[in-house]
Amino acid sequence: MKVLKDLLRDGKFRFGFIILCFLLFLAILSFFYPYNIKIWNVFPRDLPPSFQHPLGTNSKGQDVFWEATFAIRNSLILSLIAALLSRIIAIIIGLISGYLGGRVDRFLMSFNDSFLVLPLLPILILISSLIKGRLSLVTLGLILGIFGWSWDARVIRSQILSLREREFTNTAILSGTRTFSLVMKEYLPFVIPIVFSTIINNMAWAVGMEITLAILGLSNLEIPTLGTMLNWAISYQAMLLGIWWWLLTPVVISVLLFVSLYLLSVSISEYLDPRTRIQRIGMAKE
Repeated sequence: MKVLKDLLRDGKFRFGFIILCFLLFLAILSFFYPYNIKIWNVFPRDLPPSFQHPLGTNSKGQDVFWEATFAIRNSLILSLIAALLSRIIAIIIGLISGYLGGRVDRFLMSFNDSFLVLPLLPILILISSLIKGRLSLVTLGLILGIFGWSWDARVIRSQILSLREREFTNTAILSGTRTFSLVMKEYLPFVIPIVFSTIINNMAWAVGMEITLAILGLSNLEIPTLGTMLNWAISYQAMLLGIWWWLLTPVVISVLLFVSLYLLSVSISEYLDPRTRIQRIGMAKE
């Protein structure tokens, strides 16, 4: 709680946190929708925003507000799955590579670098087109997680390489501390802040990739996400037909989500940076 209080003193974090909490509130509302969101023609089509339908209805006969709540929920779930899986892979690769060094380090970094140079978008387009019919929310999240860890594994490896040269590592080894215990108790606490700061960036990347794949028609369009909302609105030529609320809703929500994640990431990175923290303490004393 003390860390959260310190972070909330930063205006960027406070603004991003409020936006994210608002989006989470909308996502929770999706559990109270009385109908199946996949059913069409529940409401009259193409109604403009009104008291009964705050964001209007679309050409599928669905309430845009309720569709947006499901889209936010599913996009956040997908990004969390991708971010958590990629963090697990990055931590394992980074810890092993940084601590063992030598041939293991060279092999793992060669493997890591091969992912860095891969053209991810064409590969994701190819995979999505091959399994489009079976592409569930979890499957897409896992695919994005498998391809989204390489940069952060290098950052974690660099941190472990630095820690390995410190005196407390030699002390722990000479006192008989086992490797697993050393890594988990001494190294992992230094790695956790990096994981938290990078997980937000990875969530934003996963949401962006999902939107790209959905607009290209390569995801499961029956599952409401920010990307599939955009796809349906574009397919029905919502802007040309004057149904601007259908297209504007996912665009505004996507912008809010990206801005909130960016502000949170910047604020947490500054908080974890010792130089920025010293400057902040100095400003607080003045």
